[in-house]
Amino acid sequence: MKTPIAVKRESEGRIGEYKPAREMFEEMEQLAERMLPLTWMRPLPLERLFWGTALPQVNILERETELVVQAAVPGFGKDDIEVTTTAETVTLHGRVQREKQEGEKGGEYYRREIQCEDFLRTIHLPCLVDDTKAKATFKDGMLELILPRLEAAKRHTVKIEQA
Repeated sequence: MKTPIAVKRESEGRIGEYKPAREMFEEMEQLAERMLPLTWMRPLPLERLFWGTALPQVNILERETELVVQAAVPGFGKDDIEVTTTAETVTLHGRVQREKQEGEKGGEYYRREIQCEDFLRTIHLPCLVDDTKAKATFKDGMLELILPRLEAAKRHTVKIEQA
């Protein structure tokens, strides 16, 4: 059964507002995403190159009346993830509880390849959504967010008439 997650609305940023370096790298990554839409052409995400952090992989499914954002967040629980939205963006913030990182029941690691790290990822949406009606669920390491599209953002078919 999917577990609902609370979704918070994010306030709009102001022009000239101070931004931490991490946010600037995210914006640069988003620009690179727009310029190089094919993932095989894009290098590693800037976030990962500079901070060594793995970002969750995301699918965005566009339906007629809604957008569905799916994020793979293995190793996180529903209480470790915060989802904030605006009409244009979704921000996912995962925080690892440090006792989970330390190792199960003591002991020293001989090899440690599986790591669960904090992440912060902002995703720009392809159309405007009604973020006040957003719903999020979490099951088996997959976060799913359903965002209803605004009426103005829905596709409309235009009938072509003979001139």
